Amino acid sequence: LSLGEAKNLPTYPGPNKMRDCYCTVNLDQEEVFRTKIVEKSLCPFYGEDFYCEIPRTFRHLSFYIFDRDVFRRDSIIGKVAIQKEDLQKYHNRDTWFQLQHVDADSEVQGKVHLELRLSEVITDTGVVCHKLATRVLECQGLPIVNGQCDPYATVILAGPSRQTKVKKKTNNPHFDEVFYFEVTRPSSYNKKSHFDIEDVDEVDKMEIRVDLWNASNLKFGDEFLGELRLPLKFLRQSSSYEAWYFLQPRDNGNKSLKPDDLGSLRLNVVYTEDHVFSSDYYSPLRDLLLKSADVEPVSASAAHILGEVCREKQEAAIPLVRLFLHYGRIVPFISAIANAEVKRTQDPNTIFRGNSLTSKCIDETMKLAGMHYLQVTLKPIIDEICQVHKPCEIDPVKLKDGENLENNRENLRQYVDRIFTVITKSGVSCPTVMCDIFFSLRESAAKRFQGDLDVRYTAVSSFIFLRFFAPAILSPNLFQLTPHHPDPQTSRTLTLISKTIQTLGSLSKSKSANFKESYMATFYDYFNEQKYADAVKNFLDLISSSGRRDHKSIEQPILLKEGFMIKRAQGRKRFGMKNFKKRWFRLTNHEFTYQKSKGDHPLCSIPIENILAVERLEEESFKMKNMFQVIQPERRVLYIQANNCVEAKDWIDILTKVSQCNKKRLTVYHPSAYLNGHWLCCKATADNTPGCTPCTGGLPANIQLDIDGDRETERIYSLFNLYMPKLEKMQGEQACGSKSVYDGPEEEEYSTFIIDDPKETYKTLKLIIEGVGTLEQEHAQYKRDKFKKTKYGSQEHPIGDKSFQTYIRQQSEISAHSI
Repeated sequence: LSLGEAKNLPTYPGPNKMRDCYCTVNLDQEEVFRTKIVEKSLCPFYGEDFYCEIPRTFRHLSFYIFDRDVFRRDSIIGKVAIQKEDLQKYHNRDTWFQLQHVDADSEVQGKVHLELRLSEVITDTGVVCHKLATRVLECQGLPIVNGQCDPYATVILAGPSRQTKVKKKTNNPHFDEVFYFEVTRPSSYNKKSHFDIEDVDEVDKMEIRVDLWNASNLKFGDEFLGELRLPLKFLRQSSSYEAWYFLQPRDNGNKSLKPDDLGSLRLNVVYTEDHVFSSDYYSPLRDLLLKSADVEPVSASAAHILGEVCREKQEAAIPLVRLFLHYGRIVPFISAIANAEVKRTQDPNTIFRGNSLTSKCIDETMKLAGMHYLQVTLKPIIDEICQVHKPCEIDPVKLKDGENLENNRENLRQYVDRIFTVITKSGVSCPTVMCDIFFSLRESAAKRFQGDLDVRYTAVSSFIFLRFFAPAILSPNLFQLTPHHPDPQTSRTLTLISKTIQTLGSLSKSKSANFKESYMATFYDYFNEQKYADAVKNFLDLISSSGRRDHKSIEQPILLKEGFMIKRAQGRKRFGMKNFKKRWFRLTNHEFTYQKSKGDHPLCSIPIENILAVERLEEESFKMKNMFQVIQPERRVLYIQANNCVEAKDWIDILTKVSQCNKKRLTVYHPSAYLNGHWLCCKATADNTPGCTPCTGGLPANIQLDIDGDRETERIYSLFNLYMPKLEKMQGEQACGSKSVYDGPEEEEYSTFIIDDPKETYKTLKLIIEGVGTLEQEHAQYKRDKFKKTKYGSQEHPIGDKSFQTYIRQQSEISAHSI
C-alpha cells in the first residue's frame, strides 16, 4: 500500500481551522498500520508505504483519517473502504478516493450461522397454523469493540423479539439457541403476543431479522454489530434451511451528506493472491529456471527470457531472485547474466548504469540479504538524526531565520563523516552472498576493460553506494530503518547526506563537477582528500574479495525486531500474580528480551537456544485475540499478545526462523493454556504433560529470508502465462532462425528480445510453453473441482459473499461456452 496524501479535509470548528491528522489501515475493523501525524494541515502529505502478508480472510480493506485530540479521544473525519473483490480494479494505480462518513451502523464484519424451520401445526379444533423455529448456532469474526466483545443476538419476526444469552469476551460466540414464533393463528386465538394473520399467503411477505449486539457496561447503550434480514417466502420451497450469512450494515434510511464534504485520499494498492499447489506440480518449470545459470548462452535460458518478456524488469527480478536465493543458486545466476551484460557494454563509464535484469536482480538481492546489514550499519545514526533535528541546510537561499550557514555546514560535515566511517569500516559485516556477487562483477569488469584500472571499483561501487547505501539514507522508511517517512527538515538533511555519500563512493575523477548546485560543490571540498578515496577503495577491495573469513565468532548482535506487546506473567513465584502487562520486547539473533520501556534494563532475557517452539495460542485460553506462546525448557511458557493479526504473524515468523536450528526444538505443543489445574486443549491435569498437537514450522531457514520456493515458481508461471502471446511470437521468430535482436510491435516499444542463439532459445521457449500449459490445465481443473464441491451458504462462502457470486457467474459462463 502507498498512502499518498489527503486533500480538502473539512476545517476544524475552532479559530485555528487546521487539523493534526493521521491515517490508519484496517482489515475490516482491525487496525494493522498507522501513519505519522501531519500537523496543522487540511491537505496532509503522508508518502508512506506499508507491505504485509494478510494472515486471515477479510471483506474490506479500510483507511480511516483521524484528527488527533490532545484532551479526549481522537475523532474520525472519514474513511475509504474497498471491498476485497474490488481491489483488482485499482491494482497498482494511483487513485483518489472520496472520504465517506463513518457510521457505527455501517461498520460491519463477521458472519452468522442460522437454521430456519417452518412447520404446520394442526390444533385441536382442526385449524392449521404455522410455526417458525429460528436457531442461532454461532457467529465468527465479530469486531472487537474497545478491546473486547460480549455479543448477543436478537431475533425479530415483524413483532415481538427474542434474545440469546450474552457470551462474554469472545468474537466467535457459540449460542445454539432456538426461538419459536407462531406465524398464523387458529381463529379462536386472540392473544396480542401472536400475529393476526388470517391469510397463509401473508407469510410470504414476512421477514425474520437477526441483529447482533455487543453488551456494553457504558451508559450509552449496547453497540450494534450487524444484522440479517431474511424473507420467509424462500421457506415455501423447503421447510428447513440452514446456512452461513455475512452480517450486513443497518439500513437507517438516513440521507448521508454529499460525498465531497469530507475531502479525498490518494492511494495505490497492489494486491496479489497466490494459489499455490504442492511442490511436485512445479518440478518441470522450476528445474528449467534453476539451470538458467548453466545455459550457454545465458540469453537462451528460461530466467533471462522471463526478463525479456516482462513489461518491467522489476516484476521478473523479484520472484527470480527469491527462487534462486531459496535454492542457493543466486550467485552463479547473477554472475552469468552480469557477464553477458558486461560483454555488451561499450563504455566502462556506463557499466551497470541501466535498469537491466542484472541491476534489478542485484538490487533485489541486496534488499533481501542486506536488510540486517543496513540495520547494524546505519540505523543507530539515522535514529539520532531523526530525533535530534540539528539544522543542516547549506543552501543560502533556504536558510531559516536565526540559522548560521557555517554551523549548519559543520553539523552536516560531522554527520557525513560519521556515516562514511561506519560504512567503510563495515566490510567485515557485509553478507557473504553480496560479497560473492561483487567478486564476480569485479572479475567480469576487469577482464572486459583491461586498460581501465578503476573499473574494478566502479562496477562494485555503482551497486553498494549508488543503489544500496545512498537510497537507504535517502528513504530510510523503505528499508525498514524508520517506521515512518521522516519530517521535511530531517528528509532534507538525509537528502544532502545521501548526495555526498553517493559522490564519495562513486570515485569519479572530478567530484565537484558532479553537483549542479554550487553550494554542494563548495561543501564537497571538505572531502576532496586522498584519505577518503583510499578508504572507499579499501572497503570495496574487502567486500569484493573471494574466500572471506567467516566472522560469525565476532558478530555483534543484530536487532531483528522490537516493539510493545502485552505479556502474561510467567508465574515464577509460587503465589505471585499472573497478570497481563505491557512491555517493550526486543529480539536479536542472540536473545529475546523484554523491559518496562524502550532503553530500560531487561526484566527477562531468553537466549535463542532456549526457544523450543513458537506457536499461536487459542483464543479460548484468555479470551484474547492475536496471542502466541514462546515455549522454553522445563515447559515454561511465555504468553504474549500482539497488537494485531499482522504483527502477531510477523513475530511468530521471525521467532520461529531465528530458533529453527535449535537442537532441542519440540515436535508437539499445547495449543491452549494450562489453567485451573488442567490443559484446556486436551484436559490433561499434569502441567508437564507432553503436547497434544504437532508443532508447525518447516525446515531450518536463514533468519534473513523466509522464502517459499513453490510460491515464487507459481508467480513466475503467472507472469509467463500473462505474457504468453509474446512468448509465442518469440517462438515463431526462432522457428524462422532469425538472430540478434527482435523488436516487438510498435505499441510494445518497451521490449527488445536479446537473442544470441536462435536454436537454443527455441528449445527453451518450447519447454516454457509446455510447462506453463500443463500448470494452466491443473489450475483450470482445480477450479472446476472446487466449483463442483463448494456450496454457497457454507462457512467458507457465506451468503452475501460477492466475490463468490462473481466466481459462480464466471464459471457458469465458462461451462456454457464449453458446451
